[in-house]
Order: sequence, then C-alpha cells, then structure tokens
Amino acid sequence: MNQLLKIAFLAVVFVSSTSHMLLAQEEFDDEESKKVVPVDKRYETQVNALAKLPAVQAAFKRFSELEPQTKKTLITLTEIPAPPFKEEARAKAYAAMLKEAGADSVWIDEVNNVIAKRKGKSGTIQSGKKTVVVEAHLDTVFPAGTDVTVKEKGDTLYAPGVGDNTRGLTAVMTVLTAMNQANIQTDADVLFVGAVGEEGLGDLRGVKHLFRPGGPKIDSYIAIDGLGMSNITHRSLGSHRYRITFKGPGGHSYGAFGIANPHGALGKAIYYFTVDADKFTRQGIKTTYNVGVIGGGTSVNAIPFESRMEVDMRSESPERLKAIDAMLQAAVQRALKEENAMKRRGPDLTVDVKLVGDRPSGRTEATTPLVQRAMAVTKYLQAEPKLSANSTDANTPIANGVPAITIGSGGTGGGAHSLNEWWLNDRGVLGMERILLLLLAEAGVAR
Repeated sequence: MNQLLKIAFLAVVFVSSTSHMLLAQEEFDDEESKKVVPVDKRYETQVNALAKLPAVQAAFKRFSELEPQTKKTLITLTEIPAPPFKEEARAKAYAAMLKEAGADSVWIDEVNNVIAKRKGKSGTIQSGKKTVVVEAHLDTVFPAGTDVTVKEKGDTLYAPGVGDNTRGLTAVMTVLTAMNQANIQTDADVLFVGAVGEEGLGDLRGVKHLFRPGGPKIDSYIAIDGLGMSNITHRSLGSHRYRITFKGPGGHSYGAFGIANPHGALGKAIYYFTVDADKFTRQGIKTTYNVGVIGGGTSVNAIPFESRMEVDMRSESPERLKAIDAMLQAAVQRALKEENAMKRRGPDLTVDVKLVGDRPSGRTEATTPLVQRAMAVTKYLQAEPKLSANSTDANTPIANGVPAITIGSGGTGGGAHSLNEWWLNDRGVLGMERILLLLLAEAGVAR
C-alpha cells in the first residue's frame, strides 16, 4: 500500500470515528440552535384556549385510556419488517389500522406511502381550502432478515426500529383515533401519512413523491420523528451522497504489474478531498463530510478491477453544500489523472460518479406561525422548546416553500439504528398531546 493510500485509510477512520461521536451529541448542538427565540403571546393564547376545549380535554383523557392499545399497536408494527425499499407489508398493515381508526378515506400510493384523509368541516376555513399533513416514516434502517421481535424487560421495550420510527407511526395513529372518539372536527383537511424512504439511501423518496407535480395539495407539514418533548427541527440539513467507483482491467500482482491500480486512485481521491474539506469546514455554517464505505479487490495478489467508496456531505447552507461537493469532484478527477499518469502499460482507469442521495437544504423561519405554535405547545406542556437543524422528511416540504417542522413522539429511548434499540413509555401521552395541539392550532377547530 503506497503512502497516499495509507493516509487515505487513516482519514477514513478519523472521519468515521468523528461522525460516530457526533451521533451521541444533541442534534441541535450548533450555534444558531442555542439562540433564544421568543414566542409570540398570540400563539400562547391560542394554544391555551385550544387546550381548554372540552373536546380536546376528552381527547387527552382518551390518550391515557388508549395506552394498552397504543402499546399493542407499537409492538405489532415493530414486528412487521420494513427494510429500505421493502415497506409494503408494513404499509398494508398501517393502512388497515388508519381505516379502523376512523379516517374518511385511506389509500396506498404508487411508492407505498400510506395516506389517510380526514375531511375538514366548513367554518372559518372552507373544507378543501387548506390541507395539513401529519406524517411519520414507515421504513427502518435494518436489512431484511433482521430479528425485529419485541422483547420486554420491565417497563422497557427492546427491538430494532421500536423508537425510530415505529413509535412515531403509532403516535400518529393514536392521535387520529382520539380525535374521532372525542368528536374533534377541524376546519382544514388533514392527511395522516406513513411515508416510505426516509432512512439512508431511501433519499426521502416517499415525501418527494407527495410533492411531485400533480400531487396532493399541502399547505402545512408536521413530521413526527424521534422521541422526547423539546426538539423542533425547523432547518433542513441538506446532504449529497455519492457512490464513486474507479475501474480498471485488473490482473495478477506480479504478471500484470504496471497497469493502473484503482485502489491507488481511490486513496488519492480520499486524501485530496479530506485535506481540502477539512480546511473548508473549520469555519462558517456547519458543514460535514464522511467517507463511510470503501471496498473492492479480490485477493492480496491481484490488482483490483475496481475500487469504490460512498461519501456523505451535509450542510443547511445550499451554497456550502455545493462548494464541498465541488471539492469532491475535483479530488476524484485529480486522482484519476495522476493514477493514469503513473501506469506503465495497459488502458487508463475510468471512474463512475453516481449521486445516490440528494436531500435539499432550507428553513422554516422561527417567526412563522407553524414554528411559533410548536414552541407555544411545547411550553404549554412544561417542556423547553429547542430549535434545531436536522435531516428529516421535513426537508422536502421546506424546499418546496411549504412551512414544515419535525417534532418527537414522546417518551424516551436510545440505541437508534442499532440492534439494541429501546423505548420507554415515560409520560408518552404528552407526546401525543403535543402532536394534537399543534395539529389543531394549524388546522383550526370547527365550532
């Protein structure tokens, strides 16, 4: 292994280790998120008035009464595998549950999103004039064949995907159930959605499909993802993800010596990219990069015929994301040119650069009614609002100019994206009260 390749592999280890450490930090750990944003008294007054309505109080009571059924639903859905691009079985089960919960109509669209419509009533807002979405994603990160059996230890549930995001799906369905049982009528139409493709290389494909030309009219978007009661994601963390593959003829390590080596090109590309990206990301709006996967080669005594890597870059600034992307492209082309210049015989290497993930950046300003209402609801339930940037299903509506945020579903948990994931029903009903109050503040209550 030449010196550049050694350096490149060390860079991968360092960057990957750094990314794992960041996962342990709060998602809202950035300078802008630490700023104190005041809540307009108008929205606090609105939320206080909503919470006092007899029908809303009845729904709150139903959340507590429904706890055994909510737990059963969480276990049932968790034990239906939903790997990336294979959410169909869970989608069918979730659609049946939403229909039973009392939605006016339920359907599964072309990409397996589940959509349940609850019609608004004529009032201050005419039915059909405004549509509010409450959504949680159906998919998990775990591949087919993963044991998703839920295990109970004391008061804690353990299973891959139990918190992220099966708890979100369950909370959304229970909110619909309680609204119907308490006879709460909204002015606006409400779409309760279970979306596909939020995780990994799913690339937000479910929500992107919702916002396709000719898709349903959407005026406000509330995504449910994660746990707890404080976080409000209003800034979308955009990302570009690439699979880059250097290709050559390959051959015997001795007999074909002198032909271009794809591993050499990959090593140079990683080195040049990480050196430039490190300098770029040390100042300005937070921007990150990670070489997360590398592979290729068949034997120690064979020159590989291909060498590949997968790269992730993130920023809430579209301009900075574009800039660091350009650094990656330049590094790849420089590495290709230099490795080809080194060969003693044989054909040139080629490179395939494939974009496998493109999540848009943007923001719903903290002063917009949706964010202000989310903060007011959070304060009403005795939690401290914390504004954040993250990569969630809300990225797509934000990029399309639709006010959107992501909030948690309540309770506590840990081990997300691991086989030891767990969820604890620590005042989980408050998470559903939060969803309901925010939804009603956005959709209006028919009098």
